[in-house]
Amino acid sequence: VQLQAFGGGLVQAGASLGLSCAASGRTFSSYRMGWFRQAPGKEREFVASVMRMNIFADYADSVKGRFTISRDNAKNTVYLQMHSLKPEDTGVYYCAARNGTVYNYWGQGTLVTVSS
Repeated sequence: VQLQAFGGGLVQAGASLGLSCAASGRTFSSYRMGWFRQAPGKEREFVASVMRMNIFADYADSVKGRFTISRDNAKNTVYLQMHSLKPEDTGVYYCAARNGTVYNYWGQGTLVTVSS
């Protein structure tokens, strides 16, 4: 599956921003989808994931209550809605897909910059 993320940009602290990730292929619904991010000088970290049927999602503690992940299997798209953004949310956001225990498909990333 090929993934392409959209929606990054420059926002002020406290603002909201939505990301989307479009997937190719007919088997999108069989993949668990996730969002990760990498801040400058730091390792990539988990942000959120959603199971195949959009029933269960989990989040990093740092984004719980502020970010919402969702997916539309009919559109082969996964979303990340981000609210109350903080400067520490700055980074390149990647979407990823897995159908086992490892995320083995990655998008190219989209940059989110939150100014204070």
